[in-house]
Amino acid sequence: MSPSRTPLVQLSDVRIDRGGRTILRDVSLTVPRGSITAVLGPSGTGKSTLLAALTGELRPVAGQVRLFDRDIPHGSRALLEMRRNVGVLLQGNGLLTDLTVAENVALPLRTHTRLPEPVLQRLVRMKLHAVGLLAVADAWPRELSGGMARRVALARALALDPPLMIYDEPLTGLDPIASGVIMSLIQRLNASLGLTSIIVSHHVHETLPICDQALVIANQGIVFSGTPDQLQASADPLVRQFLHGEPDGPIPFDAAARTRIS
Repeated sequence: MSPSRTPLVQLSDVRIDRGGRTILRDVSLTVPRGSITAVLGPSGTGKSTLLAALTGELRPVAGQVRLFDRDIPHGSRALLEMRRNVGVLLQGNGLLTDLTVAENVALPLRTHTRLPEPVLQRLVRMKLHAVGLLAVADAWPRELSGGMARRVALARALALDPPLMIYDEPLTGLDPIASGVIMSLIQRLNASLGLTSIIVSHHVHETLPICDQALVIANQGIVFSGTPDQLQASADPLVRQFLHGEPDGPIPFDAAARTRIS
């Protein structure tokens, strides 16, 4: 298989435990280069746990996780080097309130490179321009709307030009217009920058239109994998319950019941 066709992310029979409890088991998935993959599912089913495995924060007790056609390294220095190639947009944005917008975007560049200041500033302006926020470069995070803060966090995640972008609930706390802007921006940047993107979300109807493939996680594993159209057409009771927000079905609402299933 040529490098351009080699999947950027591969998981094979992965099992992840937390606190002595199995969160995910027998998880296998492939993320092709240049694609947008949606990881969907109810809250508390292991979506963020999967992200922690992709960034090396959590190590599976079984199975294999490969990024960029190699296993996730164990050494701290090698792991840090790998993480430079993975941009992560946190659902809480994670902007530092005592830094301006431009200073927040510049932070990864100052931490991981030794670029001359004029070059660094030009890159910061480019990243802010890419998300449509060059005009607020000198603003403070507290002066931004929720959607603007999310876009600044996106610009910062893109600062080091990572080939892989991971979005953890990118629409949390946003109104419908801001949500539409963020999803459109993710799609445009993925295409224009040649990125590969993984979006973890429970916002089904906003996420599916921009995705190439969709996964649904529930009951400790992947219960669906296919195209968005195949997902919408699925007759699986568990998938239908999630897509239509039905309170009764194979996915329990009660936390104790969910724990028993786990």
